[in-house]
Amino acid sequence: MFTERFLRHRRGAKLTADERVALEACVDGVVNYPARQIVVHSGQKLEHSTLLVDGFMCRYQDDRRGLRQLVAVHVPGDFVDLHGYPLQTLDHDVAALTAVTIATVPHDALDRLTEERPALARKLWYSTLLDAAIHRAWLFRLGRLDAGGRIAHFLCETDARLQAVGLSDGSKFVMGITQTDVAEICGLTPVHINRVIRALREEQIVTFRHSLVEILDPVRLRRRGEFDPDYLYLNDEALQSNGSV
Repeated sequence: MFTERFLRHRRGAKLTADERVALEACVDGVVNYPARQIVVHSGQKLEHSTLLVDGFMCRYQDDRRGLRQLVAVHVPGDFVDLHGYPLQTLDHDVAALTAVTIATVPHDALDRLTEERPALARKLWYSTLLDAAIHRAWLFRLGRLDAGGRIAHFLCETDARLQAVGLSDGSKFVMGITQTDVAEICGLTPVHINRVIRALREEQIVTFRHSLVEILDPVRLRRRGEFDPDYLYLNDEALQSNGSV
């Protein structure tokens, strides 16, 4: 089932079995993309929304020199561009960070779904509100945290989101992205990222090698990143490992 991870373990937005079947029935195709490929171009007319089934995707904007600033990272179970349903176009690019599998949902199917199932329509809206909450956390991270805090916060957030969809045990997870990607997420240079990650490893807080993140001291990592998972609206059972709640 392509939608089994969508809104999994989210407070106040659990899909009923019937709603999940109805959403699944809207999927009209499954596509695989290699890492680094643009999936949706800024300004492109949209007729489908993208549900991420496997892998990591990002939303980003380029500066005038062509350097990227990642403004969102998406994990399996995310509706990557659901906000493009009412907007019809996006003001940023959407790309695969790793090799990904996506399910496509036509907007005309969403029209019918939201008209026939208002409760499910509110849950789709809830999904876009979660995106907005994560954006606010990213603004806080970039505006108020130092380099170590930014990396710690991002790793805590990613771990929590992956725990919610069954892809982290709270102590280790495979992220599949590079330190250069982390630099573009945290607004830092790759050299700075490398230095900070080495320091976190030497302090026995976290290691990040060959796409594998191992959290050695979750309490210190959360403290370093001033991380509070409340903005992710996760049920408590999603974050039981290593005292994450």
